[in-house]
Amino acid sequence: MALQVSFGVSTWLWTSPFNKDTVALFPKIKAMGFDAVEIPVEDPALIHIADVKSALLDNGLKPIICGAFGPSRDLTHDDPKYHQICFDYLQSCFKTAAELGADFVAGPMYSAVGKARLVSEAQKKTEWERAVNNLYKVCEMAAGWGQDIALESLNRFETDLINNTKELMQLIDDINHPRAKVLLDGFHLSIEERSMEEAVLLAGKKLIHVQVSENHRGIPGTGQTHWDSFKKGLEAVGYRGCVSIESFTPNVQELAGAVCIWKPLAPSQDYFAEQGLAFLKDWARDRFFTH
Repeated sequence: MALQVSFGVSTWLWTSPFNKDTVALFPKIKAMGFDAVEIPVEDPALIHIADVKSALLDNGLKPIICGAFGPSRDLTHDDPKYHQICFDYLQSCFKTAAELGADFVAGPMYSAVGKARLVSEAQKKTEWERAVNNLYKVCEMAAGWGQDIALESLNRFETDLINNTKELMQLIDDINHPRAKVLLDGFHLSIEERSMEEAVLLAGKKLIHVQVSENHRGIPGTGQTHWDSFKKGLEAVGYRGCVSIESFTPNVQELAGAVCIWKPLAPSQDYFAEQGLAFLKDWARDRFFTH
């Protein structure tokens, strides 16, 4: 059974941060055959809504808004001032999403990315409760903008709080808000899950966005990802959303350092996008996979 999905790509594949010049990528992204573009909101002040909206319309692309959660945007921090910084930032993200016509804001917004430590059970419990309480507030904020949040698990090298779908679903159950939904990223799943299919089944109807690259962050289809298992899960839950390529360029040092990409993953970033999309379209159309 073929997957009835659309395909997107993150502008992080080419550049960072997203600013007034990034919309120059949109015609190329559309010409490659993508349906959607992920817009990472690193600094809301750099996003010129009118220009981005016009470029989206001109190129027939759907926007997907992704948050960026550095050290100062941390809902589990001991100092509540960092919670407020994150609340203010997310308000800007929801406003951006609403004005551009997106349906949700995605990302690992429960904690700062890179906050990976061995902490006591008491500290972990405290941070979990902060995440639950603060994300409930974020869901209320999202509802005011007509948005959902798509929470993402990260691998153990990027966070110590939510590493797999079981933990993510427990967090969502504890938040207990209808606006709390799920983003699954195949890169993180390939590190942390026993089964791609089982991870998707756990997410179920809460799954509203999917990101992919390879287990080595490279071009989809060139690594060890269990694509057949991933697809079985998506078929079983009736996923009809976007499957979006998310990887990064080694040419932006700050971004490359944050995600530990020390060398090129493809002959060019355009080649990465084109070959990745070709693979994903074959994968969605029932191509047989042996791994």
